[in-house]
Amino acid sequence: MTASYDIPVVIDRREGPYGEVVLRRHGALLQIIANGCFLMDTSDGRSERLLVDAAYDALDGRPEPSVLIGGLGVGFSLAHAAADPRWGRITVVERERAIIDWHRDGPLAGLSARALADPRTDVVEADLVEYVNEISDTFDALCLDIDNGPDWTVTEGNAGLYGTSGLAGCARTLKPGGVLAVWSAQPSPEFEGSLRNAGFQRIRTEEIPVARGVPDVVHLAVRPG
Repeated sequence: MTASYDIPVVIDRREGPYGEVVLRRHGALLQIIANGCFLMDTSDGRSERLLVDAAYDALDGRPEPSVLIGGLGVGFSLAHAAADPRWGRITVVERERAIIDWHRDGPLAGLSARALADPRTDVVEADLVEYVNEISDTFDALCLDIDNGPDWTVTEGNAGLYGTSGLAGCARTLKPGGVLAVWSAQPSPEFEGSLRNAGFQRIRTEEIPVARGVPDVVHLAVRPG
């Protein structure tokens, strides 16, 4: 008897300014692939929800805080933030037009339609690295999930976000006492050191157990003030 396996099926493939982006279906899951690198799928979402909750908890009860979410992805972080009435303004920065389209009127709309319709939500099509260095607006929390972590970036240009100048831009984007939360597929002691060197305080790492391998983590740090 021959075993049968689900074969991933490509739903959409786009060439954007940063390379190829693919949405595919693998059994019941939807997966996003960028330049051949697996980014995320719809299998769980625990770590994306923790990213948002940990940032909120670190704000120590600040009323109706604003949050900037870096990366729309499959929409778990946005949907979770919008489901929480304690958040105020919710801004999502996504550089890939294809991913925004898949949420607005494509296969990912089922995960994010309610969040996108929430009047608190604003989706900005922009590169996050440029965005945090150009805007004058500030937020209470900045939740980043645009790479597989500080040590495993999707594109070479993203690496600057986790260095001295990029973290300075993140700090400028945060209000005094604001929280930076960064998702990573693995712990990064080097990144913790970079956060300290950039002047962040109350730095800690929360682990999210996974079925196999090294736990996912959320790096948390607070801007002084």
